[in-house]
Amino acid sequence: MDFNVKRLAADAGTLFSRAVQFTEEKFGQAEKTELDAHFENLLTRAETTKHWTEKILKQTEVLLQPNPNVRIEEFLYEKLDKKVPTRMNNHELLGQSMIDSGNEFGPGTAYGNALIKCGETEKQIGGAERELIQSSAINFLTPFRNFLEGDFKTILKERKLLQNKRLDLDAAKTKLKKAKMADARALVSLSLNILSLFSNAVQMWAEEVTKAEQDLKMTQSEFDRQAEITRLLLEGINSTHAHHLHCLNDFVEAQMTYYAQCYQYMVDLQKQLGNFPSAFSSNNNQSTASGAASISVPILPLSGPLPANTANASSGFTELQNFSGSRKARVLYDYDAAGSNELSLLADEVIMVSSVPGMDSDWLMGERGNQKGKVPITYLELLN
Repeated sequence: MDFNVKRLAADAGTLFSRAVQFTEEKFGQAEKTELDAHFENLLTRAETTKHWTEKILKQTEVLLQPNPNVRIEEFLYEKLDKKVPTRMNNHELLGQSMIDSGNEFGPGTAYGNALIKCGETEKQIGGAERELIQSSAINFLTPFRNFLEGDFKTILKERKLLQNKRLDLDAAKTKLKKAKMADARALVSLSLNILSLFSNAVQMWAEEVTKAEQDLKMTQSEFDRQAEITRLLLEGINSTHAHHLHCLNDFVEAQMTYYAQCYQYMVDLQKQLGNFPSAFSSNNNQSTASGAASISVPILPLSGPLPANTANASSGFTELQNFSGSRKARVLYDYDAAGSNELSLLADEVIMVSSVPGMDSDWLMGERGNQKGKVPITYLELLN
């Protein structure tokens, strides 16, 4: 119990001397040991690294998860060390809605089939986004967060210890300075034989000077040791930058893979949608009494050249329209006739097609046994 009381009293005395030294420094009444310029530059660089690491980390989290409520929920699950429940992202939700609506309209119809294909592609993009988030969290966000919560906190801790050691050192310097001044005054008084009691005072202040010099030597040693520890940690920021550069390369590669996947998914979808008919409207011979409205599905333009089979098919249709005769054609998609003068089609069946003078260029005359009617050419593939 006595040891604890003495230790507590010693700690209180140390804290008090630090507070006095700090206050006197603020008011310019005490000298302050300055750190060298290289050390100050290391401190500034560490603070700058911490500032921008926090900012980059925050903005990356916003990029990967724009919903702030979801970010808060994920943060709480992480702090509670619990697994975040799996949820569909926006692309997957959109894709599922498209697939459900396509099945409702009927996968055999052009619109329903197109919705299903778009929905499947959106779900593929959602899966790619999930992989991007997972890869970025492991290879980019986690190292940045580890620096802030680990390395930089260690730097702050050692820097605070260095500040305390500096205050102890400067307090020891002040104490020694005051002891020497008092000892000098006592020697002057003794030399003047003012009082015989000053001989004892000289001895006392000489002892105080000796003790103050020992304290200064000890605090200087502790300060130098702590300064070296802090300096080594600050110089480790170079290694942190090198590690973060590697993480940045991983993040860029993950984004490149994600956007390349999305581009390829969309190119494939665009080609599939490009095979759908541009119009389901009938020609001028269709009766207007039915009151059926025309439905147009635009063909999306392709960024690259058409595949060879598509180009050959287009050439074959042009040749068929310019000359008389008939050709076999395979049906690519189901088609529901919009009028009595059109022919309903089933995917993969083979029919005979021919050109009729005056007919719209998007249509041919199709024959299946005794059945005959107009068919859209974009639903067909000519056979050799």
